[in-house]
Order: sequence, then C-alpha cells, then structure tokens
Amino acid sequence: MIKYILQSSIAVLFCLILPFAVKAQVGFDYAQYDVGFAAGINQASSTDVQTLKTTPSISFNFNYNQTPFVNYIFEAQIGRLKGGGPETTTQREFENHFAAFSFRVQVQAGELIDYSRSAFANVLKNIYLSSGLGYISNNVTRTEDVLLAEEGKTLPGEKKNEEIFIPLRLGYEFKIFNSYNQPGVKIDLGYQYNFIMGDQLDAYIAGKHNDAYSMFTLGFKFAIGGVTSYRKQIHY
Repeated sequence: MIKYILQSSIAVLFCLILPFAVKAQVGFDYAQYDVGFAAGINQASSTDVQTLKTTPSISFNFNYNQTPFVNYIFEAQIGRLKGGGPETTTQREFENHFAAFSFRVQVQAGELIDYSRSAFANVLKNIYLSSGLGYISNNVTRTEDVLLAEEGKTLPGEKKNEEIFIPLRLGYEFKIFNSYNQPGVKIDLGYQYNFIMGDQLDAYIAGKHNDAYSMFTLGFKFAIGGVTSYRKQIHY
C-alpha cells in the first residue's frame, strides 16, 4: 500500500513539474545547422578600369551554429563583374564570370551584450561582423583582345586565373521563430567587401593596388536540425 502511494505521488509530482521544465526551455533551443541561399549585386570597386558597373550574383551556404550568435559559414558564389568601356580615358573594358568559395566566422552582438532588459538591445543583438578566407576563380574577357588579335598582339595578364581573397562583412540577421520559439528561418541582409590578394580580377596588370570587389546581398537560411540549448533566452 505504501509502495503504491509512493509511486502515485511521484507520478503526480512528475506530471506537475514536466510542463514547467518544458516551458523553461522554450526560447533557449536552436538548430546547430542551417542551409541557405542569397542573391546579390556586385561591383568591382577597386580595379584597373574606369566606370565600374553593377552586376548580379547568387550564392549558397552551409552554416554551423556554435551558438545562435556565433556562426561558421561555408559559402559558394557565382556571378559577374564588369567595368570600363570604349568611352573611358583608358578604353579598357572587361567582364569576369567568376566562381568564389569562402569560409567565414560570424559573430553577432547577441553573443556579447545583455539584451534581456532592453528593447533597443534586443534589436541590436542581430547585428554581426564576419571575416575569413576565400578563393576566387576568374574567367575574364577583354574588348581589346579581339582588336589586338587581328594585329597579332596580346595584352599582358591571365584571363583565366585563381586568387585568394579576404572577405569582410557587416550585416543584420532577422530571425523568424517557430512555435517552439526556435529561430527556424533567418533573413540575412549584408554588405561584403572582398580584398583580392592579387591584381588579376579584371585581367589587367596596372597600378599599385590589388583588386577588390563589393556586394550587397539578401539571403534566406533554414534550420535543418541538431537542436541544442543556449545559455540565454534567444527570443524576447
């Protein structure tokens, strides 16, 4: 009889405590893995031509989230870069169909600040900085090459080349929470500047500075699993 009463009491106590235990975890859990895609507009912001133009790109990424606010991102991007024209002083003109691959570490403000007592801080928590290392494969066409080929001449510079670059990114990640208050979908708005460790982005070798290109991107990320808990509540 005593054993039966004891077992019943434990069962009742467990049923009373369970809802509170589950509720305590709501807002603390997140997925460790995301996949995503983004569309962007690019500009070769530092090259050896004049009159730089805006061109499109798309990218795909895989994310490992050490925390909701510390992210490791593997990204593949394809796109175009374009600049110059016959009306410019140098008359140089190029178009680059490129493929770029990068690894970045991303740190959001929520990892560093207490956002639980301030609506303003709660908005700021999704601002991030990111940097890492990348590799770009360039496939460039130059207008002058066609004209010079008729004269049996060639310009210096490798039209098909590969270079290393350093990405530096500033952005904001809008988190959309599911019914468990986990960030299930993320909208990523960012600006990225890519420092090329060379002078072949436009296939022209001129000037004293290495090349670079910038981009604005709008992307979407989707949680795919590996749910774990964070030390702070994520959703307020």
